[in-house]
Amino acid sequence: MFSKILIANRGEIAIRVMRTCKDMGISTVAVYSTADKLARHVRYADEAYCIGEGPSSESYLRMDVIIDLCKTTGVDAVHPGYGFLSENAEFARQLQTNGITLIGPTPEAMEIMGSKIASKQAVEKYGVPLVPGINEAIVDVNAAMQVAKEIGFPVLLKASAGGGGKGMRVVHEEKDFVASLNAAQNEARNAFGDDSVFIEKYVGNPRHIEFQLIADNNGNVCHLFERECSIQRRHQKLVEEAPSAVLSETLRNKMGDAAVNVAKACNYRGAGTVEFLLGDNEEFYFLEMNTRLQVEHPVTEMITGLDLVKLQILVAAGETLPFSQQDLKMEGHAIELRVCAEDPFQDFLPNIGTVKTYLPPMGPGVRVDDCMESHMEIPIYYDNMLSKLITYGKDRNEAIARMKRAIEEYVITGIQTTLPFGTFVMNHPKFIEGNFSTHFISQYYNHGTSDSVREANEQEDAILTAAAFVWEQGSQKSETTSNKNNSKNRWSIQRKLY
Repeated sequence: MFSKILIANRGEIAIRVMRTCKDMGISTVAVYSTADKLARHVRYADEAYCIGEGPSSESYLRMDVIIDLCKTTGVDAVHPGYGFLSENAEFARQLQTNGITLIGPTPEAMEIMGSKIASKQAVEKYGVPLVPGINEAIVDVNAAMQVAKEIGFPVLLKASAGGGGKGMRVVHEEKDFVASLNAAQNEARNAFGDDSVFIEKYVGNPRHIEFQLIADNNGNVCHLFERECSIQRRHQKLVEEAPSAVLSETLRNKMGDAAVNVAKACNYRGAGTVEFLLGDNEEFYFLEMNTRLQVEHPVTEMITGLDLVKLQILVAAGETLPFSQQDLKMEGHAIELRVCAEDPFQDFLPNIGTVKTYLPPMGPGVRVDDCMESHMEIPIYYDNMLSKLITYGKDRNEAIARMKRAIEEYVITGIQTTLPFGTFVMNHPKFIEGNFSTHFISQYYNHGTSDSVREANEQEDAILTAAAFVWEQGSQKSETTSNKNNSKNRWSIQRKLY
């Protein structure tokens, strides 16, 4: 087993990994940029080292600096979290060359699944359902046009590399095909340095369903059931839940088996996620595989009782999975809301600034994975997710009710966040029914808000900030007051405000 692990990441995922390491008696090493010198993950680790300036290209993406630090500090392994270097095959290969274990898959598996074209070609051999289209890069525009006509419009143009909706275009009519292709290729080239684009049939009203996988080095692969990730903006998830409200046991087993076959197609090890589009008549298609831990992994942990980070570490250390597929069972329901520094009333525009007050919710069935504190400035260089709010219940209705309550109790002032959007989703009839698709936001959500609503929000923001300041001052003066009493005082303030 490892004695010391370096976490090559920042923020809430760095703290999340460190918590499991502490549970396992493993020392942790944090890395940070100059923009993160006061961040919580820096203070939480056993050791912490600055690796560069604020921009990620000068810090968290510096493979050479991180590997040198691994040697200097004597770490056994690196956990990459998600984002940054987590799916970088070259980083994995360099760690391997230097005798340092990556808590993740092999470079070869990353390369296969990191290319949407190569991944589709690999899984097709294992009978995994694919969206109709061509699984090779477009080189001839006329030939591509002919394929699009054969598939039938609308079609989807997708960059082979990367994600997050970049290099992606829906083409509804033949007359728009060439211009859309050029735009997709240019965007892919600028974002990923690779302008490879392929074509597939556009699935009209799909759900985004993904399956969590865990695999060891001995050929054992299990799926840990599905997550529903259909509520998205700009192809990026905002609300996730497990299990899905629409999967029958038969369909769950079929999709789970297909996900396991995806892992076998690339000789996968560690934790990974296979994403599918679910269309009408229970037809599903392979979308991609993420060769890392997912942001939304907590909902899977809540319904299975498993610690995915711990499983990652055990597998990376060469241990065999302690269970088989037949041993795994789901219990209850979990929902996650990504709390991002965005203005949900202005088309989710980023809202960078200083968090004046930060008081996360508590209580039965509530989990918050975060990295924030009051008076903390949000760096402009990184993803703007502040936290992940997760609720758990004996069933979906209880999980929804607890999410509503947790959002009401969550106090974040100084910036706009996606919390109001979470309230909108939890109260929407289509979400409550489980009857929605990836078009939920475009179909049901009005991004705008009236001046009166915004003014009311600003007034509430000022009241919350003042109340929190009073509470904080009182807490600092009462050094003998127990944590329990502090918590009680804090929530008495909030009950009056709400």
